[in-house]
Amino acid sequence: MEKLIQTQNLCKEYQMGDTLVHALRNVSIDINEGEFVAIMGASGSGKSTFMNLLGCLDTPTSGQYQLAGESVSSMSGDQLAAIRNRRIGFVFQQFNLLPRTPAYENVALPLLYAQTPPIERKERAMAKLKEVGLFERADHHPAQLSGGQQQRVAIARALVNNPALILADEPTGALDSRTSLEIMALMQKLNAKGMTIVMVTHEPDIANFANRIITFRDGAVISDVSNRPDDANNKLAALENAVP
Repeated sequence: MEKLIQTQNLCKEYQMGDTLVHALRNVSIDINEGEFVAIMGASGSGKSTFMNLLGCLDTPTSGQYQLAGESVSSMSGDQLAAIRNRRIGFVFQQFNLLPRTPAYENVALPLLYAQTPPIERKERAMAKLKEVGLFERADHHPAQLSGGQQQRVAIARALVNNPALILADEPTGALDSRTSLEIMALMQKLNAKGMTIVMVTHEPDIANFANRIITFRDGAVISDVSNRPDDANNKLAALENAVP
């Protein structure tokens, strides 16, 4: 299995007044293609900083980061933007959908930035909505969708450019327990098809749906363990059977 993500001695420092903050300290992690990895840690542990670096939203103070064999540590802002659009799909806690825009147009937004022709944009957006089970809601605006449906739209948007990597930042943080299971079942389905997923979560129950759990503390990795993942579909079935 090939390595998709390689970081070597990754460091990130911030100057806050007279204080130098070490947000990341010599983080060296390899993530293979097709893995589903959960990143855990308390607030201030470095997990969000690490995700920002993986997503090419920031650059390290020192160290190396390679994505699919390409060194991105010292790229320019325009080069990082191109990598984000071509190789990475993002899923956020608050969905970040345009409120006055139908679902299919929200999904197609990355294709608009890539100057994809309009007909192809809609075809690809509709295909991804079908993949996440929302084909029939393509013309609905976010306010007409439940929280879980909005997150499915966001996942379809993350997939529309056929990225190598999905980065999910607390993807169930704004959802109830049942809807969280539905979203994790979808994540597991995507991973089973070969999608590499790296997910930040503070919830151990959500982390247990991944097949690897990496924990940060004070900017450093304190554990990196393989995990036998829970099956989200089984938990959904058990929840349904428990309802009187």
